[in-house]
Amino acid sequence: MSDTPFGFGLPPEEPEDGDEGKKKDQQSGGGQGPASPFGFGTPGAGGFGGPGADNPFAAMFGSLNPTDLGAAFQQLGQMLSYEGGPVNWDMAKQIARQTVSQGTSDGVKDASVGPSDRTAVEEAVRLADLWLDDATSLPSGSGSAVAWSRAEWVEATLPAWQELVDPVAERVGAAMGDVLPEEMQAMAGPLIGMMRSMGGAMFGTQIGQAVGVLAGEVVGSTDIGLPLGPIGRAALLPVNIEAFGKDLGVPKEEVRLYLALREAAHQRLFSHVSWLRSHLFGAVDGYARGIKVDTAKLEDVVGQFDPQNPEQLQDALQQGMFQPEDTPEQKAALARLETALALVEGWVDAVVHAAAKPRLSSADALRETLRRRRATGGPAEQTFATLIGLELRPRRLRDASRLWASLTDARGVDGRDALWAHPDMLPTASDLDDPDGFVHREQLDFSELDKMLGEAAQKPDLHKKDDQEDQAKGDDTE
Repeated sequence: MSDTPFGFGLPPEEPEDGDEGKKKDQQSGGGQGPASPFGFGTPGAGGFGGPGADNPFAAMFGSLNPTDLGAAFQQLGQMLSYEGGPVNWDMAKQIARQTVSQGTSDGVKDASVGPSDRTAVEEAVRLADLWLDDATSLPSGSGSAVAWSRAEWVEATLPAWQELVDPVAERVGAAMGDVLPEEMQAMAGPLIGMMRSMGGAMFGTQIGQAVGVLAGEVVGSTDIGLPLGPIGRAALLPVNIEAFGKDLGVPKEEVRLYLALREAAHQRLFSHVSWLRSHLFGAVDGYARGIKVDTAKLEDVVGQFDPQNPEQLQDALQQGMFQPEDTPEQKAALARLETALALVEGWVDAVVHAAAKPRLSSADALRETLRRRRATGGPAEQTFATLIGLELRPRRLRDASRLWASLTDARGVDGRDALWAHPDMLPTASDLDDPDGFVHREQLDFSELDKMLGEAAQKPDLHKKDDQEDQAKGDDTE
């Protein structure tokens, strides 16, 4: 770890152009002189009055033309002026949209969704919901069906990203203040504030790039097993569906319909299992609370930050700044999250297969393609590994899917879906190891408990009503 906070060191003793640079430096009367904590020169000390006096930030920005220099200053100004929460979400949104506008690595650009694509998505979701009626007892959760461009996906999902990432970003923000020695923290209030502003920008840059890349590959709003979009709105991305099905040898209509089945199945689950969203997001938050931040790496990353090359920040942060605590609580949080993701994805996989198998000739091939895409860790896994050091991969997707299928055979559709009534009724990680044992175990029934709780809640109203009736009788007697 360097002696100066965040790796901001002294200016280099040797000019970049060697002996010739020394001569120029001596002629200008500049020397090393005192340095600011951020490596900027000071007037008359080899800084503003020294070499490169016409461009005092040349050491930081290099030889830029006026346009590039203006853009760099603008970005730096945004970083240092930010006073919001732990993540600069305005910067994240801006960078995500810029990333989307550049197109994907295969050259596919984003485009506004036309009327024909909107109609095709609406019809696919409507048909998918009809097919799902036979495969699940949960009613339709798709109040509307929308076709999004990649940019629209970014706009619609940012609130969910904020809820997921802010808890981790807060830990990083606190770590940035802790990098300073304790005796300096009382005297370095403005510096700490500047560090946290830069921390918000760091996360904003990182998240913006990650979300922008992810927008180029997702096909709906629930690809990662979490409800990133508004509940009740089934969303598909036509331009990404086209790219997804390009080399599968499956008719485009079947690909779109199969993906609509998955999106509509997720919407049924998230719309009608009221506790599920908070359960999943709470599991992510619980995992985040046990993460340690590698402050040495954080120090190096900030110290080497170059506003000209924000991509370098993304690369540096991907090298592993987050270290999960090896504690029973952290292991339990991780197991809880992985099991929850597996159960959601396994249920969707089983239900969609039951709905599609009799109707789509390509159902088996599409199922296997989607399973591999999720299980091997696609863009979603890398995004979360980057953002919070967590791989959001349903590692036991196949086990969970088999368990839900076995439950369907043993208890029927209604009996299987009834398990979503309460989180304590769901299978656990150990149940995925012994699905037959869980399937044939006596089912817990919370209906009587819920009935008792409902009656208890109504009793105060009944007593109040009795008191009012007694009062009315008394008034009549008088």
